[in-house]
Amino acid sequence: MKFKLGVASYSLRKFNIDKTLEFSKQLGADYIAFKSFHLKLDAKDNEIAEAIKKTEEAGLDLYAGGVIYMRSKAEVDQAFEYAQKAGMDIIVGVPDHELLPYVESKVKEYDIKLAIHNHGPGDKLYPSAESAYVLIKEMDPRMGLCIDIGHTKRIGRSPSEDVQNYFERVFDIHIKDVTKAAPDGSTCEIGRGVINFNQFLDDLVELGYDGVLALEFEKDGDSPFIGMAESMGYVKGILSTIE
Repeated sequence: MKFKLGVASYSLRKFNIDKTLEFSKQLGADYIAFKSFHLKLDAKDNEIAEAIKKTEEAGLDLYAGGVIYMRSKAEVDQAFEYAQKAGMDIIVGVPDHELLPYVESKVKEYDIKLAIHNHGPGDKLYPSAESAYVLIKEMDPRMGLCIDIGHTKRIGRSPSEDVQNYFERVFDIHIKDVTKAAPDGSTCEIGRGVINFNQFLDDLVELGYDGVLALEFEKDGDSPFIGMAESMGYVKGILSTIE
């Protein structure tokens, strides 16, 4: 199998859409998820159309948007309109718990998947994939997860086990490495931290994961390029031996 490699554009939050697309393609990514820095949530139709055109010209697939916070029904409505107009398949979102039934109704109406993003220790809404899964497991099967493996590791859980345990609802995976399996662990170049990527990627192959692996590099916001390139190169090196 061949993995779909992508970029979560939050990694390039200090740069405009043109530089973000150019560098993402240089990394060898085929997919991109836009954070609102690169396509505003309240973007006008012509702005969305221009972003789609630039993305296509760069040879990238705009498959998702996020992370998008949803604290009111109006923000839920905005998120789904935004995703539909941009042709996104997935909203990587963080809806307030009481809004989940309303979000489910929008998932059904728009046929756009919701992937709830875990944010690790200290996050009151979704610290782990499990904390989201228990709330959505009886809901529409398009209500799912975006597992951030860095935050998963920081909360002391196993990325491989969480993906395996909740696999039928895993729509997206944010890949990153962290300096330690503790709340104060921080993003570092993949291969330099505590996540065993050889094992994790091997487990994904065994599971048959067919979603995107999106690099989310939170370190070096002003100049993330070298770290992102090193991280993507490390992942590609492993994949070349197991795919």
